[in-house]
Amino acid sequence: MPYNIQIGDEINILARYNLKTTQEGLKIHSSAESNVIAATQRLFDKNLITQADGGYLTPLGRTAAEHAQNLLLIIKS
Repeated sequence: MPYNIQIGDEINILARYNLKTTQEGLKIHSSAESNVIAATQRLFDKNLITQADGGYLTPLGRTAAEHAQNLLLIIKS
């Protein structure tokens, strides 16, 4: 699967989640950049997060966020 900007935006949202706790979510403000709002909506549509404006990770979303954050650790080193 080739990488594109939309996938990058979604990975950036997943990378913002704190995986040390399930009690901390995200809130994407309506004044955020349009690509951030759109990426968050796509993650919600894919059942990776609980709210269209962020919320908490679903079980599948947590797995995706773990993989995304591990990938970023590998490629940034």
